[in-house]
Amino acid sequence: MNKKRCAPQEQISFEQICRRHGMRVTPQRVAIYNELRSSRKHPSAVAIYTRVRKYYPNISLGTVNTTLLTFARIGLARVVESSGDPKRFDPDLNQHHHFRCVKCGRIIDFAYRSYDNITVPAEIRRKYVVTGKKVHLEGLCDRCKIEARD
Repeated sequence: MNKKRCAPQEQISFEQICRRHGMRVTPQRVAIYNELRSSRKHPSAVAIYTRVRKYYPNISLGTVNTTLLTFARIGLARVVESSGDPKRFDPDLNQHHHFRCVKCGRIIDFAYRSYDNITVPAEIRRKYVVTGKKVHLEGLCDRCKIEARD
């Protein structure tokens, strides 16, 4: 299978990307993709599963999780890294970074050019092939910071 990352969905359709990777375009996959794209909260597989079950009551959590991981592999989504928590998915394929609140778990997107242009250490460049750079910050979000003061 071709592992080349795709351009943003606005330029190439969901159906075209699936077919390019040998995947059938099923109603369940379309529903999972639509729920992912409509979310602004970096949903987990469980959150997507809960929504998709409303129209496909027989769909399994395993199917939703596998489909989301496949979407990430073929360039339709990204996995938001977090330690110990369930994987969260991001439909925004544009260059950006994440801040995760360690108290409430909220994930906030942010853009910062200096992070986009971060220099990869020579030791890493010699040993590995770097295919992307993302910065993941953790701390207290604006809401939890206010609660912590009270």
